[in-house]
Amino acid sequence: MMTTSAKARSESAMADEYEGPWLVVGLGNPGEQYARNRHNIGFMVVDLLAQRMGAKFKAHKSRAQVAEGRLAGKRVVLAKPMSFMNLSGGPVTALRDFYKVPAAALIAVHDELDIDYAALRLKLGGGDNGHNGLKSITKSLGPDYHRVRCGIGRPPGRMEVADFVLKDFSSTERKELEWFVDRSADAVEALLSEGLERAQGTYNS
Repeated sequence: MMTTSAKARSESAMADEYEGPWLVVGLGNPGEQYARNRHNIGFMVVDLLAQRMGAKFKAHKSRAQVAEGRLAGKRVVLAKPMSFMNLSGGPVTALRDFYKVPAAALIAVHDELDIDYAALRLKLGGGDNGHNGLKSITKSLGPDYHRVRCGIGRPPGRMEVADFVLKDFSSTERKELEWFVDRSADAVEALLSEGLERAQGTYNS
């Protein structure tokens, strides 16, 4: 059985060779009422990546918004599932099939409770850590896709996790939010251009 580190090296090599397109999925909930929630940082990151590509999101038959272009020298499809978070697997699977993207060329960008606010972790495969969007994708596609994990920290006191992730970032957090989203977008580009191990060396904190 291939070890995690061996698999990471293999996928890093693939990043140099794969002609694309890569599928970069920001996870979130559709609708203005959710737009600035902690749970929607994935949407925020792919929105910024679309700006960098000079591309606009358009409705796709997969029940997602998509934007196509080039990032870091790669053909890229950015996507925002228009299902709710816990049903993300359906649109992502439809996009995978439509664009014929292997699982290892999928990058999910999502909020992560067990990482401090504004810290990042990049990884390939692994569990869902209770994240309903990842749980849905993994149920449909298996676990062997890349993740850019954007730390939001744990809820304070006795606040329920569901309440915490569906609240907007605090006023203190918002002071760093633009920088955090920008750095998360940089991490996606580094993963595309440099492969997993090098990107981890730069962005995992």
